[in-house]
Amino acid sequence: MKSIESYNFKGKKAIIRVDFNVPVKDGKVSDDTRIRAAIPTIEKILNDGGAVVLMSHLGRPKGGPEEKYSLRPVADHLKGLIKNKVHFIEDCIGPKAFEAKTKLSYGEILVLENLRFYKEEEAGDEMFARDLASGMDVYVNDAFGTAHRAHASTTIIAQFFPNDKMFGYLMEKEITAMDKVLHGAESPSLAIIGGAKVSSKIEVMENLLSKVDTMIIGGGMAFTFLKAMGKNIGKSLVEDDHLDTAKKIMQLAKDRGVELLLPIDSVNATEFSNDAQTNITSVDSIPSDMMGLDIGPKTIDLFDKMIRSSKTILWNGPMGVFEMEKFAKGTLQIAQSIAKATEEGAFSLVGGGDSVAAVNQFNLEDKISYVSTGGGAMLEYIEGKVLPGVAAIRS
Repeated sequence: MKSIESYNFKGKKAIIRVDFNVPVKDGKVSDDTRIRAAIPTIEKILNDGGAVVLMSHLGRPKGGPEEKYSLRPVADHLKGLIKNKVHFIEDCIGPKAFEAKTKLSYGEILVLENLRFYKEEEAGDEMFARDLASGMDVYVNDAFGTAHRAHASTTIIAQFFPNDKMFGYLMEKEITAMDKVLHGAESPSLAIIGGAKVSSKIEVMENLLSKVDTMIIGGGMAFTFLKAMGKNIGKSLVEDDHLDTAKKIMQLAKDRGVELLLPIDSVNATEFSNDAQTNITSVDSIPSDMMGLDIGPKTIDLFDKMIRSSKTILWNGPMGVFEMEKFAKGTLQIAQSIAKATEEGAFSLVGGGDSVAAVNQFNLEDKISYVSTGGGAMLEYIEGKVLPGVAAIRS
């Protein structure tokens, strides 16, 4: 497999699958994090003396072009982030797109229109992929967030570049960070799994139990485990149809010698509101008219000690309803504990929409070893699944 760092792009036209699925408001990009993340890959190719064609999806257009999902505002925004000339073409395949690619000068960028204006993109259509590949010398995949989809631009296109396909810098960093946790973790290693539902993380937990020394379970999903243990959890969120799943995971942890830590106290409220009256109780005595919405102070101390003594840390999912200030303390403290452990030499990987949002909300992104950009793709990779977009480059 070729590496972008050692590849010379001089005189080459490279087509890059980027993840420019960014929020656009009133025709302007409101958060350019994903665009900025792709710039090192783009600049490497341009600085070598190559030309860059960028392709991405934006939103979920229904069966054809929609102005609100056009990538034109993204192309306009890119012009302000990079010194090179940026062109935009109102199609991604066909004669006009091919002509624009042909005319593209080295040192310049062409942004293609939204791939999902064609249903063939998500269908993984080979002719569509061939059209995208036409006129190009190299294929670079730098969109980890879509690597779990076997779409034309993420997977099928790679077959037209058997000797000239590679990951971009962002994709390389994502895979390296996850492989470090999954296949090269320094002990003691810890996985922190949170969020609302056990059902969405079953395979994640099962696979991680063969990779880590300790697992912390927090957030709403913890109450399904606590109820399975016979605790009085009041009217806390619970998946009654997954009580046996929780028991099975606890037994699996025991069989594999993995320490499983659950909350021991919780911040409770009668309603899902920032104005609600709260109290703190042990997780075995939550009043019948109250629900646990955050971890309590004793749990925070317990989890902090475990985090601070770990050398490899993976965090996916919040500890409570962190969007509401009243129930954000547990998630904030966990984020701060991970930041401190990282400062003390641990390797930390944070991924998943809510965890990343929490890290950003608390301005701790620079204090974590790696913050993943791919929510669904990261979860599938942790589950042990083969991601089509990764396999297409490695094959």
